[in-house]
Amino acid sequence: MSKDMRQAALDYHAHPKPGKISIELTKPAETARDLSLAYSPGVAEPVREIAKMPENAYKYTGKGNLVGVISNGSAILGLGNLGALASKPVMEGKALLFKRFAGVDSIDIEVDSPTPQAFIDTVKRISCTFGGINLEDIKAPECFEIEHRLIEACDIPVFHDDQHGTAIVTTAGMLNALEIAGKQIEQAKLVCLGAGSAAIACLKLLITCGFQAENILMLDSKGVIHTGRNDLNQYKRLFAVETACRTLDDAIVGADVFLGVSGANLLSPEQLKKMAANPIVFACANPDPEIRPDLAKKTCPDVIMATGRSDYPNQVNNVLGFPFIFRGALDVRASSINEEMKIAAVKALCALTKEPVPQEVSDAYEGIELSFGPEYIIPKPTDPRLLGAVSASVARAAVDSGVARTDYPAHYPLKSIDDV
Repeated sequence: MSKDMRQAALDYHAHPKPGKISIELTKPAETARDLSLAYSPGVAEPVREIAKMPENAYKYTGKGNLVGVISNGSAILGLGNLGALASKPVMEGKALLFKRFAGVDSIDIEVDSPTPQAFIDTVKRISCTFGGINLEDIKAPECFEIEHRLIEACDIPVFHDDQHGTAIVTTAGMLNALEIAGKQIEQAKLVCLGAGSAAIACLKLLITCGFQAENILMLDSKGVIHTGRNDLNQYKRLFAVETACRTLDDAIVGADVFLGVSGANLLSPEQLKKMAANPIVFACANPDPEIRPDLAKKTCPDVIMATGRSDYPNQVNNVLGFPFIFRGALDVRASSINEEMKIAAVKALCALTKEPVPQEVSDAYEGIELSFGPEYIIPKPTDPRLLGAVSASVARAAVDSGVARTDYPAHYPLKSIDDV
């Protein structure tokens, strides 16, 4: 990042008021009567109603539209374990995105916890405050246990976006890329460079959607994950296969798909040339991808390329998923976000990409023509149709799969934030 951009980022967060979120009033508080209704003595009435029936919290408080964005700061973006307090700008940013894109209120909570158990205990005890919990920036493998145990302990959706949000958006783009490339998912060979939480979640969802486990090679910092290794944790062992491949050079030969969730410049042009015809490359390391799109295109003109960056086509951006997934889950008071809801989000993103793009979206990208093809395999974050398409699909899947506690909303699908 340039010096000017660094200063602009600091100024953005500091001025005119520190931070990115605030609390607004939703009821009048001007007169003595207003205040007596808002607090004592009037507030006693909803307290009694909630004590009699906990579900009344959704009727008399903001619980139903409130998400906790919670982190321990152990894996902040690409910066590593910098502690809970240092994660606060990121968590505030997540809250900003929830509100901006889906009208979801959220509070950031940074937990300075010495152990995963302390974090779990803290989140469990405060979970009744919220309609849902978005876990963020928690290192692997601790994040798997933390999420699993909180899902079991809480009766509201608990969603680790670094895992599942990434997986949902990646899978949607990947399915569309396979279609454009003329490749069958059941036969496609995939190489995944990276074995952290995002990589593992992506592969699980891709397998659910049709990839065959025996056609996948995952690599960590020590090379290919194979059945002969005795240094694998329980999560990596799920992807161990019998193979003679030991390095990326070995694994990439004849691969249809490369998925990178690792680091900068780790896929060379020579390795790209070893892939099958019409290769698909998702180089999602940030800020610098495993191979730059311009170099990949120069090396292999028929490559279908995606990155995590907004300055290239086909950005794999979690904001395409989590605001609308939570919107749909909250609006039917879902007790969890299950596989059916994740797949529904994938299908909604896939389908939306194939529809004509509104002019306002093209205008936001300097009038670039956006139509389903190699340069447009996934919607743009500014597409206003995401709110209606994804939230409606997720809400319907929650109802159909039995985790919703209300009916499918009569006002769905949403047309804009004003409908929330």
